[in-house]
Amino acid sequence: MELTAAALSLNQLFAGYDLALLSLMHRLAVSLGVVLTPLCKLVTLLGEKGLIFFLASVVLMLFPRTRRAGVCMFGAVCCGALITNVILKDAVARPRPFEAEALYREFWTFVGSPAEDGFSFPSGHVTAAAAGMVSLCLSRGKKWLLPTVLWVLLMAFSRNYLMAHYPSDVLCAAVIGTVSAFIAWGITVLIFRLLEKYDGSPFCAFVLDFDPRQLKHTMYKGKH
Repeated sequence: MELTAAALSLNQLFAGYDLALLSLMHRLAVSLGVVLTPLCKLVTLLGEKGLIFFLASVVLMLFPRTRRAGVCMFGAVCCGALITNVILKDAVARPRPFEAEALYREFWTFVGSPAEDGFSFPSGHVTAAAAGMVSLCLSRGKKWLLPTVLWVLLMAFSRNYLMAHYPSDVLCAAVIGTVSAFIAWGITVLIFRLLEKYDGSPFCAFVLDFDPRQLKHTMYKGKH
């Protein structure tokens, strides 16, 4: 398989790092696979396409108290998806570990040969996890720091354990997701400053204050 210059550079630069961690993943699969394999498959399923964060962002945007967090999360996940899935994956075109190396193919087969498509670098799952969770830290405070670290690490672990990505793929994805969250947070702050500055206009007031619970209350009063 002919590699792009970028994919070849990644393989050479991170060869030792990737081999060490993927070998560790395989040893864990051998000793604890009965627990870890289904767990990692579940975590991967939950992180598929970043849908869990898109849905969470929509729910958060419904209510005034969490609207900033919802806007920030939605923007962060979209930004991460643009950088990772639209730009970098096809530009770098790095094959997945089990497609490139016989050893990693053996590791992948051992955990059940989970189906994967597309290129390996960077990890879309980890990008979305980092973007979504870091956006919560930025918009809702430090109480989300520990859940953020744990979820991103768990997602990264699951993608390496299933041999879907090189460790270098998930490392770079975590950086991309974090940067995306900061970009989204800066844009969110600007948006809400403008909305608050012009809150006298019906549109801005609606965006800032709309609460679906008020509709329910109004409908209840109308019936009585």
